[in-house]
Amino acid sequence: MSSGNCDGSLSVSLRNVINSIQCIRDRVRDGESNESDGAFNLSNFWDTLNQAVKAVSQEATKLSLAFSRPPPPSAQDGEKLLESLLKSTLTLSTIFYWLPKSQGVTLRRRVRDATVEVLEGVTQLLEVLLSSPLPSLSREQLTSTGGVWSACDQFDQLPKENKGALLVVLSSQTGVVKDAIEELEQALSEAQDPFNDVLDDDQDEGNPRGNRDMYWSERDRQVMGPCQGLMKAAAGCLRKLASAVKANGDSAAPQNVAQLDDLADMSREISPSVDDLVLCLYPPMDYSGVGNNVSKLAALLKKFLEMIRSSHVCRESELTWVQFLEGAVDHNLQKANSLIQLDS
Repeated sequence: MSSGNCDGSLSVSLRNVINSIQCIRDRVRDGESNESDGAFNLSNFWDTLNQAVKAVSQEATKLSLAFSRPPPPSAQDGEKLLESLLKSTLTLSTIFYWLPKSQGVTLRRRVRDATVEVLEGVTQLLEVLLSSPLPSLSREQLTSTGGVWSACDQFDQLPKENKGALLVVLSSQTGVVKDAIEELEQALSEAQDPFNDVLDDDQDEGNPRGNRDMYWSERDRQVMGPCQGLMKAAAGCLRKLASAVKANGDSAAPQNVAQLDDLADMSREISPSVDDLVLCLYPPMDYSGVGNNVSKLAALLKKFLEMIRSSHVCRESELTWVQFLEGAVDHNLQKANSLIQLDS
């Protein structure tokens, strides 16, 4: 913002507030919660947090409107607007710290990320105002103001306890694994050459590509079968666990909250393990890599299923699918290993 359109002290104040909010954001991102020996009321926390989020949205809107048309606000008015906005962000961060880890690390992570997103949105708005050549409602200012609104609005959709936070993680992981499975199935069904649309043959058109390393052999496809079965078992674990959490998950007892966190942590390991397996299945197929990644994914799924079995979300009715998936993991692991050893 040039000095001809805004008092120089106001530009300095804008920069100072930007720096302050960035420091607040960094502390929220890395800071610990304020554990208390007293009783924590989760419902009151959400009421207070939502009020604080609404205040940030309102103060950001006021500031944006003040810079949307000439003349720009006076130094005094601008200072008041900036002070109110900074105060609202401080209040938001302070209330976030009220949420103890005992309510669930997974829940706290969701609230933390949403709070950071609001603070980053406010910072972006202030930087747009600082760099705008004129006090007018630019497209960048509209976009950044809308970004603050969007970041604040998402608090209405946040899970309100650890059970819901775990379900969000499971839904995300299930989607990633499902996409990996479908991508591989599509590559298998579309053509003999999975890189046909990626690599361009500039060679003699009468000679098709002769590099057999670019194609799946019949034996490759045989090895692919149990690998796909293992990936489908991974998706099944996530999907069935989500149903069990919906039916039986409990966020009241501390030991149950901790179990939900453990399940969330392990579920986040599944999609990267599936991705590692998928990558080594593309031609030229690396049988050693396939064997290693099959073993790693199978071990992870066995550990995951054992964790599910010993958790409070696994009642007697869930044991059937846990046992079925354990059998599916073992079957596909053994079949994949036998085919790989046969090839070697």
